[in-house]
Amino acid sequence: MSQNLSLVGLIALPLVGSAVCFGLPKTNALLAKQVALFFSVATLIYTIVIGVAFDAGGDRFQFEASYDWIKAFGVHFAVGVDGIALVLVAMSVVLVPAVVLASWNSFDSADDAEELDAPQRSVKNFFGLVLLLEVFMIGVFVATDVFLFYVFFEAMLIPMYFIIGSYGGPRRQYAAMKFFLYSLVGGLLMLASVIGIYITAGQSSFAFSDLLGNVPDGASQKWIFLGFFAAFAIKAPLFPFHTWLPDAGAEAPVGGAILLVGVLDKVGTFGFLRYCLPLLPEASRDLAPLVMILSVIGVLYAAFLAMGQRDMKRLIAYTSVAHFGFIGLGIFAFTTQAGTGAVFYMVNHGLSTGALFMCVGFLIARGKSRQISDYGGTAKVTPVLGGAFLLAGLSSLALPGMSTFISEFLVLLGTFTRHKALAVIATTGIVLAAMYVLLLYQRTMQGTVNEKVAHFRDLNAREITAVAPLLALIIFLGVYPKPVIDIINPAIKATMQDVGKSDPAVPSSFGGSK
Repeated sequence: MSQNLSLVGLIALPLVGSAVCFGLPKTNALLAKQVALFFSVATLIYTIVIGVAFDAGGDRFQFEASYDWIKAFGVHFAVGVDGIALVLVAMSVVLVPAVVLASWNSFDSADDAEELDAPQRSVKNFFGLVLLLEVFMIGVFVATDVFLFYVFFEAMLIPMYFIIGSYGGPRRQYAAMKFFLYSLVGGLLMLASVIGIYITAGQSSFAFSDLLGNVPDGASQKWIFLGFFAAFAIKAPLFPFHTWLPDAGAEAPVGGAILLVGVLDKVGTFGFLRYCLPLLPEASRDLAPLVMILSVIGVLYAAFLAMGQRDMKRLIAYTSVAHFGFIGLGIFAFTTQAGTGAVFYMVNHGLSTGALFMCVGFLIARGKSRQISDYGGTAKVTPVLGGAFLLAGLSSLALPGMSTFISEFLVLLGTFTRHKALAVIATTGIVLAAMYVLLLYQRTMQGTVNEKVAHFRDLNAREITAVAPLLALIIFLGVYPKPVIDIINPAIKATMQDVGKSDPAVPSSFGGSK
């Protein structure tokens, strides 16, 4: 019974916290922050308990619970986690307390606002929306009913729309509407595919276990795949479905941008692994080359665009499009190494991009500008901020010793065993990443001290507490990734079996059998 309650309780914790925040008086901003921090930390501790109890060598889905919801249509409130879902939930709940701390004073007054013309909005509503978003983020990863997954998938749009539209930058309303419309179109396509997979499988249930292996091969499977693919590619976003992200990432408040790029985008790539590959194996195999080509194009295209950006937040948003190209490549390479690397990349990208966005947010809060040209020599004035910025940047470019290097290496190695040309081309993205990250650091942190930078204060204790755990995890997992990889591997192997793929034989020149 305790296992049955675990994931339901995990969803309920931030939901209660969100309700408390919304119910507080508008004037009691400090209490709202304290409530958000308490419930986000409690959710993190709860997730750690679940992670410790998870048996990597046990059943594929653990901590399962299922309750009738819409009985006439076979819809259940069904939850459970495999290794893939568990590590993504863990990454999500690590980021939320960091966002709460990083956003602590962001909406208190004009002096604390990230930008000069940032709106003054209800503090308690912002933190209530963050906790509500956490509810849906956890729900979308733990759902084992396809219809329930769709509900959480769509529900995430609501709090993020208000976070961008009410608390974002000068073009917040445009960015929020663009984000909402793109996601809504993708959601409608996914709804059509959810209905299609239910009908073609001939089942009276939307449960993942009931649909697995029951979708007939043929044209209908490809059409269903395309509906899912469009929804997930928009959410990820993969090239050429990415155009909403630079606007949304740039205009969202930094806390919202961290969750948008660090977590919400992972729902797309998670959807490929959870639903497209296992439930639609024939279509996944047939259309994989196209997805991989788009992924490689995205790696190079986004990298070149990132180098030309003058807005720091837009630059980071474009780097994320490039990183998702690597993740897409790893998923559809159909090898255990590449698949494990892709999931580990999702986790590492959330931590790395979260830390980088946070450092940029601290810089913007001091300089009231997102423009790179308005800064220079900052590290000489704020050495702690400069050091954190450097570590986050080196993580983004996948420096050896950082966790991102392990995941990127696994993706490229696993892809090379099957698709040598695509792996070689994608490798050039590593060089381009070094260029745009180091240029950003050099122009903002090094060189002559800009006049407006001269009076900046360094990071305070709260800001250090927000960013330090992310940087510590990046370094720890870069040195010792085994605990996370051991959790991911069995789930990836099960997914490869579902899709009907096995790892290619290792040539004798690489130490394999002849």
